[in-house]
Amino acid sequence: MRHYISISIYSYWYTIFFFCFCFISQLINVKSYIINLVHKCVAIRHAKKAEKSGVDIISLDGFECAGHPGEEDIGNYVLQAKGAKVLTKPYVCSGGVGDGIQLAAALALGADGVNCGTRFCATQECNWPESFKQKMVDGDERSTVLMFRTLKNTSRVFANAVALEVSRIEKEKGINLEFADVAHLVAGVRGRKAEKDGDADGGIWTAGQVVGLINDYPSCQEVVVSFH
Repeated sequence: MRHYISISIYSYWYTIFFFCFCFISQLINVKSYIINLVHKCVAIRHAKKAEKSGVDIISLDGFECAGHPGEEDIGNYVLQAKGAKVLTKPYVCSGGVGDGIQLAAALALGADGVNCGTRFCATQECNWPESFKQKMVDGDERSTVLMFRTLKNTSRVFANAVALEVSRIEKEKGINLEFADVAHLVAGVRGRKAEKDGDADGGIWTAGQVVGLINDYPSCQEVVVSFH
């Protein structure tokens, strides 16, 4: 972590986005270098703790988000409204956001902005293979799967062939599941090879439920303009 902190300082980064609370004591020290700290939180209790620790902005991530939605299973409709009632620092709505209507809704619920991930993966500038982007266009809001629930390390990924196989094994093993049972399927090396080969079913890749709102992969500018 010290290595990354040094890079952020000497590269003149203005914002660090993180989600592992165990690093916060080290990261707070970079605030003197005019670096803003954004902490991902999936529950209000986590957000309040982050505020007390000195972070600048909270990213309130609803259950719809890609990657790690946590184990709380709280959707944005409640999470953002609760944030407006109890948080004192600025916060952004993250998870499932893909258009201007949702931006307006997030602001109405009390958020200061939105954080988009999956939507910008389906753009011309994203270096993901076209096959990955087309997979999102062809999918819908049901086209993601939650892995590792029994391991208490839930991840939301696109429901491709590999992810569905992981899901099958997890259901079959139940509470007896061990990471070794699926490690060969979710290995990062496998995922990078799939990306290099343009094989959208060859490895695991994260995606949020917002894929249900993705009908094309335009330029980033066009996405931003569409939010107006």
